[in-house]
Amino acid sequence: MDTLYLTATEQRRRKRAVLVMTVLSTLIVVSFIISMNTGYIRLAPIDVLKTLFGAGTDKQELILFDFRLPRIVISILIGAGFAVSGCIIQGISRNPLADPGLLGINAGAGLAVILFISYYPPTQKGSIFLMPFLALIGAALTALLIFVLSYKRHRGLLPTRMILVGIAVAAGISASMQILILRLTPEKYQYFAVWMAGSIWGTNWKYVLALLPWLLIILPFVQYKAKSLNALNLGDQMAIGLGAQVNKERAWLLAAAVGLAGSCVAVGGGIGFVGLIAPHLARRLVGPQHQVLVPASAFVGALLVIVADTLARWAFQPNEIPTGIVVAVIGAPYFLYLLSRSK
Repeated sequence: MDTLYLTATEQRRRKRAVLVMTVLSTLIVVSFIISMNTGYIRLAPIDVLKTLFGAGTDKQELILFDFRLPRIVISILIGAGFAVSGCIIQGISRNPLADPGLLGINAGAGLAVILFISYYPPTQKGSIFLMPFLALIGAALTALLIFVLSYKRHRGLLPTRMILVGIAVAAGISASMQILILRLTPEKYQYFAVWMAGSIWGTNWKYVLALLPWLLIILPFVQYKAKSLNALNLGDQMAIGLGAQVNKERAWLLAAAVGLAGSCVAVGGGIGFVGLIAPHLARRLVGPQHQVLVPASAFVGALLVIVADTLARWAFQPNEIPTGIVVAVIGAPYFLYLLSRSK
């Protein structure tokens, strides 16, 4: 009887997960279409369709293929990357308030990027592809520092201590970044300011090619490690009882989270709260099992960023605001809501 009940419950969960994924996919496609029609120069849906099939004017092809489509694709990739990174960090730390930005990983990647901008012109050939690697190094070193300071020999990784250490490290890195900003030329400062605000403006297919390999490699790996995330989320003792190699699995998953966050920060800048909000919303929709939570988080994150970027281009036409500001307007109240409900 219990087996039949569990089987029926599992079937309902799977049907719900399939339904949620279908709805999220549909919303992403709809947002994709709306975003292609949104901007200072408006393209009617029929014009977008003609341009996609090669019947548009040169101006329409330039707007759609060289400006809007790369930006939309980057929005989807960044949203998915930040969301899955946050999902991993929340799982291994067992803290629902953890995310790459709050723990200082984004700040570490940003410090590496500003050092790069200070001594190497970002417009030179190859710089677009070099920035994700440097951001990854900065994020990895920051994550290692936080991990070392948060880990207790006999008690393991303490979630509350991890949050506090992350906030302190992020504050120290931000202070260092402010010192470096004073040394930037006006041109480099403008580039960094736009990047730091989380603007996806000016992206092209080179940025897509720079970010895509990271996600194609890391996301399937995280999905493969979903069972390990389930075990770690239960606590170290329970995970060890289930046969998981806690330290090894946590190290691999933390490296994956750092890789996702670092590469996304390098391309999209300081877009915060995605890694915090998306896993929470996905968990409410599909439950805590990471086999479905990881892809659901990716879908929710992609939808959140593409909607925020569309609003950023539409709200104050002909001007636009950075996507990171729109995400922050959505994320800050939700973060306060989570704090009010946390124990």
